[in-house]
Amino acid sequence: MQEKYFDLVLKLVADIEVSEADNIRKAARLVADSLISNNWVYTFGSGHSQLLAMEVHSRAGGLYPVVHLPDPMNGRAEKVEGFGPVLVEGINFKKGETIFVISNSGRNPEPIEIAMTAKSAGVKVIVLSSMAHSKSIKSRHSSGKMLYELGDVVIDTHTPAGDTSIPYENSPVKSGAMSTITGAVIMNAVMVEAIQYMLDAGVEPPVLLSSNIDGSDEHNQRLMDKFGQFPQPRFV
Repeated sequence: MQEKYFDLVLKLVADIEVSEADNIRKAARLVADSLISNNWVYTFGSGHSQLLAMEVHSRAGGLYPVVHLPDPMNGRAEKVEGFGPVLVEGINFKKGETIFVISNSGRNPEPIEIAMTAKSAGVKVIVLSSMAHSKSIKSRHSSGKMLYELGDVVIDTHTPAGDTSIPYENSPVKSGAMSTITGAVIMNAVMVEAIQYMLDAGVEPPVLLSSNIDGSDEHNQRLMDKFGQFPQPRFV
């Protein structure tokens, strides 16, 4: 089964490379424009999508001003309407900033409300979601909106509904999650493209160095001094 899984992963990544190229470039432009203007870029995902929000935050080769907004309930409250705005209390969203909101199904109130809150402040919203999944279900938010309907840019993770890819003979179960793999590829593709946009604009991209490289502490401290401490929600 592992061979089938590897084959499917490679196929999905190849499909994304072609079909999502324009959306990845658009998202990268929003990220680059925010950073060139000395604004923050935020990431949010609930449940397992939080892994993707963390993927590009404060890591070697990553961009320092990318701020992960945590989901302290790890998805246990993502169906609770009204909880989303509470999670970002204390974050002073402003025009010129960008946020990634990540949800494979795109149906639950928590990520939808994060996107709504940011959008109302003039923040550009980049959505990562599975169109196959989102378009096969209904929203759980009272507005009836799905997450992808709120995106200034929407990038399809190309994962199947239910996020399982491998069926088993003589069994009803399916396995083989895809969203973490394709989502991580997409997030990093946006970042490397954004860095190139900044270089093309004559701006030094604020890229962090690994703490295990000599001289990295001084380099990374200069970035922290320039941009300041990460904004934090009140509950942190």
